[in-house]
Amino acid sequence: MVLSEVYYYICKLLRFMKYLVVVLLFLATSILSHSQTYEIGGLIGGANYIGDVGKTNYINPNTLAVGGLFKWNRSPRHSFRASIMIAKIEGDDADSNENRRKERGYSFENSIKEFSLGIEYTFWEYKVHSGKPISAPYMYTGLTYFLYDATLIRPETGVHRSYEQAGTIAIPMVLGYKATVGTKMTLGFEIGARYTFTDDLDGSDPVKGPADNEDLKFGNLNNNDWYVFTGITMTFKFGRKPCYCNF
Repeated sequence: MVLSEVYYYICKLLRFMKYLVVVLLFLATSILSHSQTYEIGGLIGGANYIGDVGKTNYINPNTLAVGGLFKWNRSPRHSFRASIMIAKIEGDDADSNENRRKERGYSFENSIKEFSLGIEYTFWEYKVHSGKPISAPYMYTGLTYFLYDATLIRPETGVHRSYEQAGTIAIPMVLGYKATVGTKMTLGFEIGARYTFTDDLDGSDPVKGPADNEDLKFGNLNNNDWYVFTGITMTFKFGRKPCYCNF
């Protein structure tokens, strides 16, 4: 991974974040009047896709993913969590273990820009103001909306191309482990799969204009695409010592 590519994705992330600043500011100002604890930070790691082109490995981070993270800790066991992420995904039949895909020879690239909102649960109490080192495994789920390039692959040439931007929702299913570092910082490691409501991340089932062209469709059209994030999170807490309520 060259530094120029890292810089490119960080710049894209910053441009994407400006559309969410107003939402996060409204959320923060509306809840700062209560005695709660908040966390803000980022995530970085790798992404991979699971679909009709290339490898079929479930966890195979091979492209860069970066993002931002905000948490509102409502109790020692759960937090409301909002995140944004930009990731590149790709697939190449030449890397597949299936002979049929190798012979076909398709490949693609796409980009993901996601916003996710949901609830993070820890498997036991995680009191960030306890004043001593703590750690816990956690799970996260909610609802994700993401933008991607609507694409297609011409069967006569195998050329992959995008024709317009599209957006849809996904269901995140995340498992991780986090631990405090000092009194303000939390480090975590997580693996999170997103089940999407589209089969067009790889161009196998075009949407919008070319959606009715059966000649452009290939692969298993009964299964939608997935993408997976594997990486680390780092957040810093702020706000007063929480007074947790029954919510």
